[in-house]
Amino acid sequence: MSDVNFDLDERMAADPARDDMLILVDGLDRETGAATKLQAHIEGTLHRAFSVVLMRDGESGPEILLAKRSLQKYHSGGLWANSCCSHPRVGEDVVEAAYRRVPEELGCEAVDLRDACAFVYRAEFDNGIIEHEFDHVVIGRCSGTIGPNPAEASEARWISFDALAAELANEPRKFAAWAPIVFTLAMADASTR
Repeated sequence: MSDVNFDLDERMAADPARDDMLILVDGLDRETGAATKLQAHIEGTLHRAFSVVLMRDGESGPEILLAKRSLQKYHSGGLWANSCCSHPRVGEDVVEAAYRRVPEELGCEAVDLRDACAFVYRAEFDNGIIEHEFDHVVIGRCSGTIGPNPAEASEARWISFDALAAELANEPRKFAAWAPIVFTLAMADASTR
């Protein structure tokens, strides 16, 4: 076994959600079966996921809460992403799952979450993980103090739309593969409200 695979085994063993059964879907988000989190990500099977984007009104307009993925994560550690990312479990609604995961990842409570839109993406990582997700963009707000779970996120920060757009253009490598799509969709949604 290579060091990369050993590292992946260690990281997945430390993931409390490793045995969660994920919802496999087709390109129209219709359920086709279930698989463990590890199986779905090793085989690259299309599965349902969600990306939460928490927003607030800042001094110069709307702001998005970014989370920097923990170095302990099984992929994309140390990269900035949206507020919270995860998967609904079998039998769990996307928004229901998002309400569950926000406090687990960020310590705060989610408020007024809604499933705004969705997209499909596929990304392969050096450690053998394949993200192939039908990703629901869930938008809302938060209440309470933000205190990231260190196993999930090493830090969190609020950023204006303009500053985020500049960072995405000037430093794209500091963001997770799905993040630019999620941010673009969330900012477009916010501009229509």
